[in-house]
Amino acid sequence: MINLKNRSLISITDYSKEEILKVLDIAKDFEADPRQRILTGHVIASLFFEPSTRTRLSFESAVQYMGGSIIGFASADTSSQRKGESLKDTILTVSNYSDLIIMRNPMDGSARFASEVAKVPIINAGDGANQHPTQCLLDLYSIQKTQGTLDNLHIALVGDLKYGRTVHSLVQALSMFNTTFHLVSPESLKLPSAVKIYIKNAGLEYYQYTELSDVIPKADIIYMTRVQQERFPDPLEYEKVKNAYILENSMLDGSKENLRILHPLPRVNEISEDVDDNPKAYYFQQARNGVYVRQALIAAILGLKE
Repeated sequence: MINLKNRSLISITDYSKEEILKVLDIAKDFEADPRQRILTGHVIASLFFEPSTRTRLSFESAVQYMGGSIIGFASADTSSQRKGESLKDTILTVSNYSDLIIMRNPMDGSARFASEVAKVPIINAGDGANQHPTQCLLDLYSIQKTQGTLDNLHIALVGDLKYGRTVHSLVQALSMFNTTFHLVSPESLKLPSAVKIYIKNAGLEYYQYTELSDVIPKADIIYMTRVQQERFPDPLEYEKVKNAYILENSMLDGSKENLRILHPLPRVNEISEDVDDNPKAYYFQQARNGVYVRQALIAAILGLKE
């Protein structure tokens, strides 16, 4: 039996393929009935040291739909870190007040550190440019829902593949399935070798491109990402690549009927608004799926769903 009770989720690789599929199955149950009041009496801490809209609000929605209570902060400026408190002390203190901690922090590796000192499970809601495993789970759920499978798909990942933590997590997860990867980026933003190794170790194929138009006819999923200004150490380098790829509706002519366009959001200008009304655009539904997946994950970790 698959049991995720009291298991932190820091990297998507913390969970096996079977455990990931179990979370997705539970998410289907929550999509059918989101207002299952199974979290009554539980307190969830939401610690966001870095700005967030969708991730933070979807977690809060997930908790409230299930009848739980949520405490925490939406900015490091409103936490005691502003007074010089260490991350260790923050986590140990909040562990006393909650059954589970959801944390976003701009420092790579911070979530793993938190899980090692916390008295309660930790869910990583993004640590720097490293990992974003819950976004990965909702991406997988969206792919599975629109394609009917996670196997034998051509996945095009477009944009910032170097700093994009959503991409890193998704590549690692999809390497558990029979995926063909199409990697589209400027030379300066190619997928790091440390992430490509997951593809290679799985014996899967990947192809690299600099032109988006080259992959559109082949793709079952186009996963667009914004070029993240906040991750660039050199503002001039950002200026060179910020508008590298802009997907417009006319570019989708001749694409596969089953093609769906995903984006972790926020969008800047990498997807033209004329794409929004195309039935192949799925990014806003994708964001909605985040509530069901996060409900499933919280319920599984607290032992409320198996």
